[in-house]
Amino acid sequence: MFVKNISLQHYRNYEKLQLDSFGDVNLLIGQNAQGKTNLLEAIFVLALTKSHRTSKDRELISFEGGTAHLSAVVDKKYGPLTLDLTMSPQGKKAKINGLEQRKLSDFIGALNVVMFAPEDLEIVKGTPGIRRRFLDMEIGQVQPGYLYHLQQYQKVLNQRNNLLKQMWGKDGVKPGMLEIWDQQLVEHGVKIIKKRKQFIIKLQKWAETIHQGITSGGESLKLVYQPSFGDAEEEDEAYLFEQFMLKLSQVKDQEVRRGMTLAGPHRDDMAFFINGKEVHTYGSQGQQRTTALSLKLAEIELIQEEIGEYPVLLLDDVLSELDPYRQTQLIETFQSKVQTFITATGIESLNADKLKNANIYHVHAGQVNT
Repeated sequence: MFVKNISLQHYRNYEKLQLDSFGDVNLLIGQNAQGKTNLLEAIFVLALTKSHRTSKDRELISFEGGTAHLSAVVDKKYGPLTLDLTMSPQGKKAKINGLEQRKLSDFIGALNVVMFAPEDLEIVKGTPGIRRRFLDMEIGQVQPGYLYHLQQYQKVLNQRNNLLKQMWGKDGVKPGMLEIWDQQLVEHGVKIIKKRKQFIIKLQKWAETIHQGITSGGESLKLVYQPSFGDAEEEDEAYLFEQFMLKLSQVKDQEVRRGMTLAGPHRDDMAFFINGKEVHTYGSQGQQRTTALSLKLAEIELIQEEIGEYPVLLLDDVLSELDPYRQTQLIETFQSKVQTFITATGIESLNADKLKNANIYHVHAGQVNT
């Protein structure tokens, strides 16, 4: 998979940008707040129709323009695709080869990316919500059907929570209404849980091997899915359905008192263990960094395994955060295999000997020069 060019209009601090002829490795060099990360973000948005930095699409549209437009040509193993995404206060419209996609989920997956930024360390040491978002975005790239169940689950969850708030202290709300939402919540929820379990098992296989390589066999990394109920290994949908319904019945009174749904994939988590010790609590900063690096490198291999070609790798100011050894490990992984875009404030912070054939772009005040 290879991004040949990109065009931006009214996107962040880019009023108009056209870049052609990208190489295998592309260095975006410039001081902070000049637009380096915005360019990487634009590639990410073309892949997932949303930013990795904000949930507010309005922030992506430049002040002067009410509509932002992003487009790129992506070479894939079956031929080139032209991707177009228009963002406005009214919503988003996406096209592939000029054909408007009925749903955004039909657009997602045309371009696959793996983003690695300093804040990705939060996947390891941050809140469960960050890890759930990581799972949702990565699974959604390779299995668009997952996004449908996720969206439906969120809609039902909101409706169910609203009903729970109404039920507290009121006799007029019929309990039977809650059972209707329970059924729908569980139907979509078990699909999400099953896909997450399968994804983590596959990610574990790659991450464990990569982590052992980075640590010269000194550390063993294990990923553990932590669902809000039931067995983390069980994948049978009928069993999951039964267990989910049982859990909801057990916490029903507590849910009514608190006005919120207390069980389901919206409360799941994932944990990381090195040599049997939980990394979030007991891991050193170096171990947390290596875990995050192993996770991202594992993503690259897992996507290739799932779709038959490598994704595009986006490294946002992350090489300078790694020591020379980890830099070398990362560079040797993507060279000659994965098209990569790297941001940095200067070439001196990078392992330049390993990046001799990189294309270099200088970014300043929303302008990019070669």
